[in-house]
Amino acid sequence: MIELENVAYSYGGGELLSDISLTLQAGSFHFLTGPSGAGKTTLLKLCYGALVPTAGHVTLFGADRREMDRDDIAMARRRIGVVHQDCQFLDHLSVNDNIALPLIVSGRDLLAESANLNELMTWVGLKERATAMPPELSGGERQRAALARAIIMSPDAILADEPTGNVDWEMSQRLLRLLIELNRMGKTIMVATHDLALIRAAKSHVQARVLRISNRRLQLAGADL
Repeated sequence: MIELENVAYSYGGGELLSDISLTLQAGSFHFLTGPSGAGKTTLLKLCYGALVPTAGHVTLFGADRREMDRDDIAMARRRIGVVHQDCQFLDHLSVNDNIALPLIVSGRDLLAESANLNELMTWVGLKERATAMPPELSGGERQRAALARAIIMSPDAILADEPTGNVDWEMSQRLLRLLIELNRMGKTIMVATHDLALIRAAKSHVQARVLRISNRRLQLAGADL
């Protein structure tokens, strides 16, 4: 689905990532760890085509990223749901409308999709908050809304950047359960996180591969996790 082959990425004159090779296969679950500034967000951006590598190749669903035009990227992105770390929403739109935005952009019939949207809102526990405005949401509600928006198009892969970074442990567990359930539905999941306790909690429920960025390279994390 998504493959990185000997990928490097330079930023500001220095190399941030070097010789990265990774394959995200259908139905796999990966955790991505590493200290702040190691390049976790950059690696995720390479995986969903937002960045072009300075060396090596990124392949998205069989297409080389360097050969993809804007329309090709847009089509590929419909198959990849991204949960961003900062959870940006349009404050003048309700939670329901913010989650539905990808449907609007892609030209879907909102009336035809209303049942699916309502089901999704219930699944992430936001049905009672559908008409709330983003500034009214708690940190956990914002993260669940971000996850709902990322999966509204039923993507093949979900890439989440520190999705539990601003919530308490109970909410972290709830978000983790949602991601595990998506994986059991056949979705490919990759979660960038510094929370080793979250990874340990997940390993009893899902077969997850744990990767660590260290010294610009990607390594398989040890069994101590």
